[in-house]
Amino acid sequence: MRPADFARDRPIEIPVSGPQSLGDLDEPSLVRRAQGGDLDAFDVLVRRHQERVYATVYHMTANHEDAADITQETFIKAYNALRGFKGDCSFFTWLYRIGVNRTLNFLKQRRNRPLQFSLNDLDFNAEHDPDIVALVSEQTPRRAIDLTELQQKLNAAMLKLSEVHRMVVILHDIQGLPHEEIAGIMDCNSGTVRSRLFYARQQLQALLSDYLK
Repeated sequence: MRPADFARDRPIEIPVSGPQSLGDLDEPSLVRRAQGGDLDAFDVLVRRHQERVYATVYHMTANHEDAADITQETFIKAYNALRGFKGDCSFFTWLYRIGVNRTLNFLKQRRNRPLQFSLNDLDFNAEHDPDIVALVSEQTPRRAIDLTELQQKLNAAMLKLSEVHRMVVILHDIQGLPHEEIAGIMDCNSGTVRSRLFYARQQLQALLSDYLK
């Protein structure tokens, strides 16, 4: 599958193609081959990362079509810029940085369009973060009774965060990425990531405090 073939209206499905042996190569080897023009090697890189890139974009945009478009654009830009990738960071970090920047730019252009976040989306990979577990765990009082109201409050709380604070919550609390990896993706230091995450959690906890009693 080539970069121009990405689906635009649903989560991307990448068929297995190319030599079977390519799947056994490590990432640096695949990158070198792709930089040399091996499209099958780039297809393997796409298959390895497209699901997580798509999930991150979807959690930020809350729209499957937008997420598919941005994911497509991310891989097309990555393919076109691949020869300039120097290996100063991992390919994963470099690729995510492209996706994050395109997503943040998209959100700046779409500020007046409301977002809707799923409570179950926040539960995904939440075991990495005890603070998020405390917010939405099965043991939270009144969850079964007020699930709809809690959903609305969670949506509203996430929307009150800036795009960069919301992105940190998604990358760390939903995707489970470590602070250092997020710092590379967002082009900042790990201290900034920690402070943004602390601020975002404080805001979420304050806005959902009625459900933590």
